[in-house]
Amino acid sequence: MDEMACKVREKDSFHFVNRTHKSPNTVNRFLSALKSFYKLMIQLHHYSYLNPLIDTKSVMYDYRNQTEGVRTGKPRMPNIAGTEDPLPHRRLTDSYFKLVNEEWQPKILDDPHLPYKVYQAGKQVNWSLRETVIARLLFETGARASEVIEVTIGDYRRRKSFQELSTFTKGSYGRRIKFLRFSKDTVKLLLRYINTERKSVDDLNRHFETLPDEAPLFLTGVGTPFTYAAWYYHWNKAMKKNQLKINPHKTRHWFVTTRLHEIYNISMTETEIAKRKNELIKYMKWKQQATINVYEHYFDEEKCREAHDKMLESMAKKEKEYLHHKEKKVEKRNDNLGKMTISIELDKDIQALFNGLE
Repeated sequence: MDEMACKVREKDSFHFVNRTHKSPNTVNRFLSALKSFYKLMIQLHHYSYLNPLIDTKSVMYDYRNQTEGVRTGKPRMPNIAGTEDPLPHRRLTDSYFKLVNEEWQPKILDDPHLPYKVYQAGKQVNWSLRETVIARLLFETGARASEVIEVTIGDYRRRKSFQELSTFTKGSYGRRIKFLRFSKDTVKLLLRYINTERKSVDDLNRHFETLPDEAPLFLTGVGTPFTYAAWYYHWNKAMKKNQLKINPHKTRHWFVTTRLHEIYNISMTETEIAKRKNELIKYMKWKQQATINVYEHYFDEEKCREAHDKMLESMAKKEKEYLHHKEKKVEKRNDNLGKMTISIELDKDIQALFNGLE
C-alpha cells in the first residue's frame, strides 16, 4: 500500500489487491517473489510458520475439487469417462493476496517483418544452423520453444511428410499429441543441420538415416541433448545485440495473429471463418475456446476501425459532392438573373422617368 500505491480490501480468508494509476505493473511479480521467498525459507528451516502468502482454505478446497467426484464417498472418475464436471483449465489461485483484474492478455504482434528481423539479428551474432532452424520453426509452427528443442529424430521420422514433426504440449506429460508443420525451405535447413553440424558432434558421426528414433534432434557442441537454457543464451544474445525486445513466447503470439489475419482474408463466409478458427484451435491444442476470443477482440477493433474509416471517407466524399452541387446551383441562378435583366423591356413612361433622373 505504501510502496506500490495499491488499495487492499479483506475478503473471507484472503485480500483483494487493486492497482491504482500510481501502481507499477510489477505488483504480481512482487507478490509471486515474496511467496517464493517464504516457501524457500520454510524449506531451509529458517521460518517455522505457515507461508503467510498462501491461503490454506483455497489449498484445501482445490484439493477436494480435484479428488471428489459426483459419487458420494467415491474417488473422481477420469475426465474421459464424461460423468464428472470438467475441471477448470487453470487451477484456482492459492495466494493470500489476489490481484484484481489481472487477466491474461496476449501480445498482438502485427509486424509482418518480425521473423526476418529476428533472423537478421541471429546473423549479426553468428547463429549456427541449429539456432536458425529453431527460430524458423518457432515462427512457422507457433510452438513453444521447448516443444521444438526437446523433440527426437523419431518425432520427425514418424510423420508422413518431411514438413511435419510430432511433439508434446503443455499438460500432455511428454505424450506426442500434436504435430507441427513448417516450410520446405526449413526442411532443407533442418536436414542439412542433421547431416552436417549435428553429425559432427554426434558420438558415432551418424546421419539422418542411421540415427535411432530416440536420439535428440538437436545436440549441444559436446554431443549432449540441447536444452532450453542452452538455446535461450543464443536467443537472448541476438536480441540484446540488436535491441529487439522479443521473448521467445512472442513468436507464438505472432503466429496466431498472422494465421487469424489469413483466415479473415481468405474466408468468404462466417461459416468458413468459424471452421478455420476451429482448425486453428485444434492445431494449437488449446483446451478452451476462450483463448482465441482474446485475439479476436483485437480483430473486432480493427474491423471497427476499418468500417469507421470507410464511413468517414464516404462522409467527406458526400460533403464535396454537396458543396460542388451547391456552387453549381448558385452559378446557374446568377446566370438566370443576368439573362432576366437583359431580356426585361421597361415601360416607355418608366424609362422616361429614369432618363429624367439622370
